Amino acid sequence: MERLDIDVRRCKGCGLCVEFCPKHCLELGDGMNAIGYHPAELHKPEACTSCSLCAEVCPEAGIRVFRKKKGKP
Repeated sequence: MERLDIDVRRCKGCGLCVEFCPKHCLELGDGMNAIGYHPAELHKPEACTSCSLCAEVCPEAGIRVFRKKKGKP
């Protein structure tokens, strides 16, 4: 995995990213964000393949996935 950023300020704890992750890398956290929701967290970073499905299904556009370009170190 290159990098996955979850904007906890936007997350409303709907769990769609958790449900749709094919590698089960995400879970809803125990803590609360400023608007009273349990935001998603990357639970197993070593299993993440940067497929971006979590970002695609997030209704709040709160997840961004960054990957290295091929051929770049």
